[in-house]
Amino acid sequence: MTPFGQKLRALRAERGIELKEMAAAVGVSAAYLSALEHGRRGRPSWPLLQRIIAYFNVIWDDAEELTRLARLSNPRAVVDTAGLSPKATELANLLAERIGELSEDELDRLLRHLRQRPPE
Repeated sequence: MTPFGQKLRALRAERGIELKEMAAAVGVSAAYLSALEHGRRGRPSWPLLQRIIAYFNVIWDDAEELTRLARLSNPRAVVDTAGLSPKATELANLLAERIGELSEDELDRLLRHLRQRPPE
């Protein structure tokens, strides 16, 4: 499941909305929406994201949060280290190779560290 999918599912649950009902309202199939929630589909398109935001009638901070989570929810992320140091390439490859072996605590520590650094 992706961060966006997790948030989407939580919003539906909080409001008692069934998958089929929401899918019809935002113009996608229930299978597609389920795949989006479970991380079997990539990020939602900008137009779909806007329909989801409108569907839940969220504004400002909540809409920004959904947008941020969508941006961070590519289940097949690619890290381009061309032009970076050998250490950056090693880190990207080790992470790709071993991410499935990391515990939730280790993932939390890495996320906290990376979130502290603003993107350049």
